[in-house]
Amino acid sequence: MRYQIEHVTTYRYSDSVPISHNMLRLEPRTLPGQTVVSFELTIDPEPNAVSHAVDYYGNPVAFFSIDRRYTGLSVRASSELHVDRGDVVAQLGPGGRWEEVRNRLATDRTPAWLDAHQFLFDSPLVVASADFRDFAAKSFEPGRPVVEAARDLMSRVHEEFTYDINATNVATAATEAFGLRAGVCQDFAHVMIAMLRSLGLPARYVSGYVRSIPAPGRPRMIGAAASHAWVSVFCGDAGWLDLDPTNDVPINEDHVVIGWGRDYGDVPPVRGLFVGGGDHSLSVSVDVAPLDLEQPVGRSLPFAATPAG
Repeated sequence: MRYQIEHVTTYRYSDSVPISHNMLRLEPRTLPGQTVVSFELTIDPEPNAVSHAVDYYGNPVAFFSIDRRYTGLSVRASSELHVDRGDVVAQLGPGGRWEEVRNRLATDRTPAWLDAHQFLFDSPLVVASADFRDFAAKSFEPGRPVVEAARDLMSRVHEEFTYDINATNVATAATEAFGLRAGVCQDFAHVMIAMLRSLGLPARYVSGYVRSIPAPGRPRMIGAAASHAWVSVFCGDAGWLDLDPTNDVPINEDHVVIGWGRDYGDVPPVRGLFVGGGDHSLSVSVDVAPLDLEQPVGRSLPFAATPAG
């Protein structure tokens, strides 16, 4: 699939903002199965300074500053990319027994295993617990292949949790969302990550998008009108497996990866500091348009500010 993605973030202020500093994670990563053809940022008012970097996890990051007064700010990220993943589960195979992966993490010091090890630990929004471990244990029976068990856990989270945009907010931790059994894709991802880490398996939070209009014969993906989020679980020598518990699917050609980290706090699409401004409002619109479709694709409607859906 070829995609054109438009992600527009608009801020309105009741009073002027004399200065602001901002950080953006809106550029998709180039990865096996995902190639970025072009990426462009359009910022209004025009920034005084713009710079680009790569963060600790390898995600592209842009920084910009504005030091003159404004009452509105618009950030448009335009991306074109090609996605050709194939069947990610078939490519990984079953993986080893999940206990073998867990146990080997304590001793294996090869680069891939060392890199995975950092995603075992608690993070600000995801803290392991016995409750998370007990929930996950029903999927991770003794001797079960890690890929099969992780997919089963994904399905159980999808079935037992309700997608509700009013249940949580950007600061909701996995423990609270687990108690509510409700939330948006950010919460589904945080809860499943907490369960995997509670078992001793590395898991990371992936930020991205899902296709706005489904392929023929496929249901419309939940979260398609916003930034999306899912889980990546380390399966040992087989590598990382990305699973979308909000939609109960392994990621496929409908998904676009922006970046990953320990939890949402490592990969927010837009983060900044500003002075003044009074009351302010935020609106976001996201459109993931397949370029291979012969008929025109309509744009998604703006939605109230949610970090990921």
